[in-house]
Amino acid sequence: MILSDKTIKEMIGSGKLTVEPIEESSIQPASIDCRLGDHFLLIDENRMDCLSMTSEIQYRSLQCEEITLPPHSFLLATTMEYVELPAGLTAFVEGRSSIGRMGLFIQNAGWVDPGFKGRITLELYNANSLPIKLEVGRRICQLVFCKMDCEASRPYSGKYQGQKTTEGSRIFEDRESSEG
Repeated sequence: MILSDKTIKEMIGSGKLTVEPIEESSIQPASIDCRLGDHFLLIDENRMDCLSMTSEIQYRSLQCEEITLPPHSFLLATTMEYVELPAGLTAFVEGRSSIGRMGLFIQNAGWVDPGFKGRITLELYNANSLPIKLEVGRRICQLVFCKMDCEASRPYSGKYQGQKTTEGSRIFEDRESSEG
């Protein structure tokens, strides 16, 4: 079940759901708009010859009020909002339609597990042939909350728990099963 604005407001008011900072205008009929934060990561192409799932990726960190994303380029960003989901609630991260119509894709895994605490890292891709200027504080994506049939028996406690800034991939920390 997708939560309505009324339920979202009630859950925030009671402390069951945390989204901070929150503005009244950010709460939409069935979602919360999240704004672009001021921390960005770019893959450091000068320190690596290729990306691998078994090696740590090298990034360049930037903190600024605006950044220009060149055509056909990739950038990691974060939301201004810090989120804490209870064990019985999950969220989808969706790009805003107005942003997508500019050719900016929010290539997020799209899922926030129950129990997650932190800022949301966004994978941004400029599919346009022109650069796109991104400004901190602008609404960039939305969170759509879904109530689960029951609380998760093992809420999220993974490697991205508690992130306060943009976090790069930590896939190299995964322990893959050798069984097919």
